[in-house]
Amino acid sequence: MAAVADTQLMRTVGLIEKDTNGDTLWVWCYPSISTELRGLLLRKCCLAHENKGLHPFLFGQYKRTWFYIAAMHVPDPAALMKVTHFWIVLTAKDFNPEKYAAFTRILCRMYLKHGSPVKMMESYISVLIKGACQSEENGSFLSADYDTRKAYLAGSIKDVVSQFGMETVILYTALMLKKRVVVYHPRIEALQEFTRVLPALAWHRQDWSILHPYVHLTEEETEALKNCTGYVAGFTESDVSNRPDLFDVYVSLVDSEITVTQTAKEALTLGKLHKDIGQLIVQSAEDPEKSDNQVIKDISSKTREILNTLASFANASAEREKPTFNFEELKQKRLAPATENFLYHLAAAEQMLET
Repeated sequence: MAAVADTQLMRTVGLIEKDTNGDTLWVWCYPSISTELRGLLLRKCCLAHENKGLHPFLFGQYKRTWFYIAAMHVPDPAALMKVTHFWIVLTAKDFNPEKYAAFTRILCRMYLKHGSPVKMMESYISVLIKGACQSEENGSFLSADYDTRKAYLAGSIKDVVSQFGMETVILYTALMLKKRVVVYHPRIEALQEFTRVLPALAWHRQDWSILHPYVHLTEEETEALKNCTGYVAGFTESDVSNRPDLFDVYVSLVDSEITVTQTAKEALTLGKLHKDIGQLIVQSAEDPEKSDNQVIKDISSKTREILNTLASFANASAEREKPTFNFEELKQKRLAPATENFLYHLAAAEQMLET
């Protein structure tokens, strides 16, 4: 099973080098990477390096392709002539940073030792075919050890709640309604650590394709982002705060502030239901006996309760996959305005609203 999965998931492996002249160039890839993606990945490596030193591992997404970048400083110039740093780049269809961090570390050690991509390609093909590669010198890798669900639960929801308290419910609401959330922090690692957790607030979807944890304010990247319905996008550039066309909710991790844009305020109006959800999130996260996974489970149970309430309003139909209802039927329930508003937008996000 692992071999089949990896054949379907991994796309390419590549090598970027920085030489003693300060030039950064693509030197090898297998089987191939588009010119567009080459340019983007080269920019990620260069800008990450310029932005406070060498980052051992980065990950992001661009047009449904995940990229994973491992960086290494060359300690002895004799091992790789005229090379000061290099980056191993993997592209894949799946979100699993821990898996690809482990694999790229092995590839980095191989290249540092041999100074040739041949051994790397052999290991890459081995993982494609067998789901594993083994090396006494550089360590072994078994793809089956890295479950996707573990990748989804690797972040800390408790840390998110510790920073934002009751305001976490704004993030919950935005994720549930498939809104556009932009997160800013100048340090890439902090950004990636925080953003990867947020899709778990809508655990019933288990959809990490909405995550874009490392985006730059270039036209090609922002236009690609705008083509997505809803997302969580991370930026290291403070100028993103001046781009309200990119977000409904703006999160500054530096200032611990969450801002809702004027155009999104109607959909994100909070009421008693949100207060109840917020209290549940905070109480669960502050319980020292509960793990991050248990907090996610508590939030998910509350979400399921809300979705069951929605389903109870709806009309089942053999023609539709989900039960649906219209706005007039919702108004007849005589709910509090903020609750009615939230359920209306949630029904639309869940494709339960008749048009």
